[in-house]
Amino acid sequence: MSEDLLNESFGTLSETINGLIKIGYIHDFNIQEECIVCHQTNVKLSPSEFHIEKVYRFEGESNPDDQSILYVISSPKFNIKGTLVNGYGISSDEATAKVIEKLQTHPVPASPESKSNEATPLRPEGDRVIDAPLLEMNLDGFITQIKNEVTWKESDRNSLTIFKSKTMRIVLMGLHENAELKPHKANGVISVQVLEGKINFSAEEQSCILEKGKMIALHENIVHSVTALKDSFFLLTLSMNAK
Repeated sequence: MSEDLLNESFGTLSETINGLIKIGYIHDFNIQEECIVCHQTNVKLSPSEFHIEKVYRFEGESNPDDQSILYVISSPKFNIKGTLVNGYGISSDEATAKVIEKLQTHPVPASPESKSNEATPLRPEGDRVIDAPLLEMNLDGFITQIKNEVTWKESDRNSLTIFKSKTMRIVLMGLHENAELKPHKANGVISVQVLEGKINFSAEEQSCILEKGKMIALHENIVHSVTALKDSFFLLTLSMNAK
């Protein structure tokens, strides 16, 4: 019964958390060193004391910082169920991501040779390959897809992860005129290549105007921001630092 309910699509990240609460996953887990803790019950769980029953992946509707993974967790030993949320955008804490990877005790659904995204309520088709030894990407097709989605029509931005491996991530981002990516920094070298439109890219004391056919590269841990001067689409590539 529980497994069937977990296979349902609840909606957005917040809707999924609320849906899981209704079926008994009421506790909020957080990472603490190499364990997870529930502050509501003051319970600390080591990796051997809990199971990950389900993983929900949510692609960001705005920028890579909005992307999240929701872990559905249970511990028969302590008779406790709940969820743990991990943001995995370009500004997510790298140490946290490594801890979660270490805590993960279930098989990864996709093989290293070929990895696909999972279906979401906003992108129900799913099964789009985002990692393979050789991956061909139809940028014009992806731009059309973004433009046709309700997120683009009802908000000031939309994005699509088109490649993701352990060492590199490529996100196609669309911003309506005057939309802004607030100042933030990445934990790896990035590049930005404009495919359509015109953006202002600012980093510390420098700024530059980028149009179709232009791109920039930026070293890690430099605060930067982006403002769309007209409706724009660009590729954001992040090369993750190896530890």
